Amino acid sequence: MASNPLQKYFRQPKIFISLPSQGIYNLSGAIDGDVNKLAVYGMTGMDEIILKTADALLSGESTARVVRSCCPEIADPWDISMLDMDLILTAIRIATYGNELDSTRLCNNCGAENTYSINLSEIIEFYSQCFYNNNVKVGDLTVTIRPLTYKQSSEFSVKNFELQQRLAQINVLQDEVERRDSSKKLLESLSAMRYEIFSATIESVAIGATVVTDRQHIQEWLSNADKDVTDAINKHIEKVKLAWTPPPQTTVCESCQHQEDVFIELDQSNFFVGA
Repeated sequence: MASNPLQKYFRQPKIFISLPSQGIYNLSGAIDGDVNKLAVYGMTGMDEIILKTADALLSGESTARVVRSCCPEIADPWDISMLDMDLILTAIRIATYGNELDSTRLCNNCGAENTYSINLSEIIEFYSQCFYNNNVKVGDLTVTIRPLTYKQSSEFSVKNFELQQRLAQINVLQDEVERRDSSKKLLESLSAMRYEIFSATIESVAIGATVVTDRQHIQEWLSNADKDVTDAINKHIEKVKLAWTPPPQTTVCESCQHQEDVFIELDQSNFFVGA
C-alpha cells in the first residue's frame, strides 16, 4: 500500500508524563513503553463524541477507549492503577485543550456566578510528587494495600449507581412494610459492596516471615478480624486517599471578595469540554 501523503499531518505527542505508580501495579503487557516517558496525544473528533455517550461514560468504556487512543503505549487502560488515571486524564485534557481549565461556580456568600481558571500543570506536578504508602502495621501484622484498577473502580461505580437508583425507587413506595424490607435489603447490598471494595485494596498480610496472598484466606481473616483491626486499615486507606487528593484552589468572588477553597473535580462529564 502506498504511503499516505497526509501522514505528516497526523497527531503528534503533545506532552510526556511519568506514571506516579511507576507501573508496579500493572499486569505484564498492560503498558508497552517507558512509564517515565509516556507520550500523550490530543483527542480526535471521534474521541470527543465517544465521551458524550452517557452509557459508555458510566461504564468506563468511553474513558478506556480515549486513553487507548491518546496514550497508545497503554495497551490495557482497564488495568491502569487509579493512582495514575487522574494524571493521565489531566494530561489528555492539556494535550487537547491546553493548560487552562475554566470552571464556573456560585459564591457561597452572595450567590454571584464566578468563572475561574485552573492551571492543570499544577495537578501534573502534584501527582509527580505523591508517595503511595502501601504498608500499615496492625499489632503483629503488616498489611500491604494496593490501589484499585480502573476496571475495578468502574465496576464499583456502576454497582453504586444501580444501588442509588434502587434507593430512589424505594423512597416512592407507598407500603411501609414493603419500603422497610426493601431498604433493609438495599443496606445489606451497600454494606456488601463496601466490604468488597475494602477487600480488593488488600494485597497481602504478613506475620513475621509468612506472607499471606491467598484471596480466600484474606477474606476469611477480614470476616473474623476485630473491629479495631479493620478500623486501623480503613484509617490508613483514608489517609493515603487524602494525600493523593489535589489541594484546593483559593478563589475570590468578584462581587463580594469572599474567599473560598475549591477542590478540583476530575469529572469526565465536564472535564473534557473545550474552553
